[in-house]
Amino acid sequence: MNFLAYIGRAVMTVLAQLGALAIFTGRALAAIVSPPVYFRLILVQMMRIGYFSLPVVGLTAFFMGGVLALQIYLGGNRFGAEAIVPQVVVLGITRELGPVIAGLMIAGRVAAAIAAEIGTMKVTEQIDALTTLATNPIKYLVAPRIVAAVVSMPLLTLVGDSIGVLGGYIVSVYSLDFNGPAYLKNTADFLHSDDVTSGLIKAAVFGFIVALMGCYNGFNSKGGAQGVGNATTYAVVSSSILILAADYVLTALLFHK
Repeated sequence: MNFLAYIGRAVMTVLAQLGALAIFTGRALAAIVSPPVYFRLILVQMMRIGYFSLPVVGLTAFFMGGVLALQIYLGGNRFGAEAIVPQVVVLGITRELGPVIAGLMIAGRVAAAIAAEIGTMKVTEQIDALTTLATNPIKYLVAPRIVAAVVSMPLLTLVGDSIGVLGGYIVSVYSLDFNGPAYLKNTADFLHSDDVTSGLIKAAVFGFIVALMGCYNGFNSKGGAQGVGNATTYAVVSSSILILAADYVLTALLFHK
């Protein structure tokens, strides 16, 4: 009976967390579509989420493209299919690796920062002060971050895709002895607009997940500095897991037979 009680408590805890997250998501979406709109805060958050994340996303995408080209070449060499490197590189980056890697990098950088910032405001009662001043904390703190993340993530992914393809080109041409113009022609001929669009849709969803989990865990932090530290950890872990789960769902929906 104690074992069953333990399972029951665990299930009830999970359901309670899912319910709280659903309510928080609904309040956040309502705050986004209702006036007023804090354009200045949105621009500030776009700088923090998008512009300041360019170096880490660019470096990651560059090395990812190079490694992908090298691995495809080594694998295709076993079957005499080395020529497929440019096609598979551009397809893998634009459809899958570009948005996913960018999402995971942003989850590690942005979700933790959002959770730490809002968590600190929570434990120091600054959020209660906003409520006292007749300012909706969801509208003021959550909505600008979610909007900024949803807008910034596709732009970051687009830049990351370009740098990733460039990394694959450099490795293929200067290390694997591919012909440069032929590589670029194969890349351009094989790439379709749907490949890029699907990756940008994924990126927008990943941006929503990152901002939402950062804000949610920050708002629910408690217990002082230790609680804020736990909130940042939960934000990164939950964002990463949800990004991978959402990636599977979106791939199944966008590329179904």
